Amino acid sequence: MPYSDIIHLSRPVSTKHPPMPIEKRAAQFNPFAALSGYEALATETARLTTAKASLSEKYHLIFSFFFLTY
Repeated sequence: MPYSDIIHLSRPVSTKHPPMPIEKRAAQFNPFAALSGYEALATETARLTTAKASLSEKYHLIFSFFFLTY
């Protein structure tokens, strides 16, 4: 089995540096804006593409009549 000689050893603890507080440790993994403006662009694109097209009352009646009679 690989690493069988070290798998049960305790993890190394630095004698030079104190342990990092949990708040700072978690901050390392916060998201960051690698592409500035991308979030706004994606939100705007989603807003523009989610609007449904609707027929006017006139065309709605014409299509309803056509599909119901044939």
